[in-house]
Amino acid sequence: MLRLLGLLALIWTLAVPAAAQEAPADARGSTGGAQTLEDILRRQDGIAIDDSFRSDLTGNPDAAAPIDEQLGTLGGASDPDLWRAFRYGTADITTQARTPAATTLIQDGGMWWLKFREGPLLSFGAYLLGGTLLALTLFYMIRGRIRIGGEKTGRTVTRFKAFERFGHWLLASSFLVLGVTGLISLFGRKVLIPAFGHETFAFLAVGTKWVHNNISWAFMIALVIIFVVWVVHNIPDRTDLHWLAKAGGILGGEHPPAKKFNAGQKLIFWAVIVLGGSISLSGLSLLFPFEINMFNHTFSTLNSWGVPGWFGAADLPYPLEPQEEMQYAQLWHAVVSLILTAIIFAHIYLGSVGMEGAFDAMGKGEVEEQWAREHHSIWAEEVLNETKSIKKRTST
Repeated sequence: MLRLLGLLALIWTLAVPAAAQEAPADARGSTGGAQTLEDILRRQDGIAIDDSFRSDLTGNPDAAAPIDEQLGTLGGASDPDLWRAFRYGTADITTQARTPAATTLIQDGGMWWLKFREGPLLSFGAYLLGGTLLALTLFYMIRGRIRIGGEKTGRTVTRFKAFERFGHWLLASSFLVLGVTGLISLFGRKVLIPAFGHETFAFLAVGTKWVHNNISWAFMIALVIIFVVWVVHNIPDRTDLHWLAKAGGILGGEHPPAKKFNAGQKLIFWAVIVLGGSISLSGLSLLFPFEINMFNHTFSTLNSWGVPGWFGAADLPYPLEPQEEMQYAQLWHAVVSLILTAIIFAHIYLGSVGMEGAFDAMGKGEVEEQWAREHHSIWAEEVLNETKSIKKRTST
């Protein structure tokens, strides 16, 4: 009993001075500038912190811990100082390689990119594409196929010429190949490795990467072709407002008047041009690493305009390390591609099983006259009147 009381007394004697000791004014004074538990927890929660206490502590003897402290034995030239300099890009590094990222040995932005790519990005893609396919299936079950309402005439109208169809099918086929190979690259590790193993996936990944990189040129060429050929027919006008108000007659009722392209087709056209163009630029950035920097200048400009503050957000990261530029390009490339793929799903549906006679426009270039009158009445009248005029001139 006496021994137990003596032990408690000893513990109390040692604890009282420690408890009475005042905390240092500088929370990091006793750590030589190392981060505190609060810093670590804030970083783990994704909260921005001022880490100048670390980034500035690289090789300065005056900022180092005293020589008699645990972390001050080398007076600013310790290994932690060296690694901090590597991390914040202030180390004096030389290399024979002359690529922009050759001297970046530690890149602090890699982990958030990896976590986003393996988590939220995959979930976003799965829900978006899966939800789109489910919605189209339900729509087909409820609405059924959109039939030609009037009596078929047996006569056809030229809808698209050969070059127009060439541009469309070049764009469509290349996009489908890029979509499949892109999804393999994005979801392959999660889906294909468990199913087929690492060796099979490695072979497949190398092949799909080569196909993806080279087919991209066909997509970009086709994008230019359809823009040049169809842009004049896709300028918005008043007829589009009426078409949208009637939902194009898709939900039932009479089809509203439309020119060569209705408002829905115009929306798809501009989605393909704008999103496809953005995908092409980010793809070129990935094909030629560190040569095309899309985000560094963009983030700087948006920060100077104060755009993030409009939404109550902090400034966008700037300047970006070369690897960070590539990470943003990869994420942008993937997100925009997924959005465009969902839009193209709807386009494929309406151009095939969703609407009677629609596939003939691109399959044969000729459409049933009654179909043209119902879905593109303004354009149909123009074409038919022109045909009558030509026949009249020829006969006379």
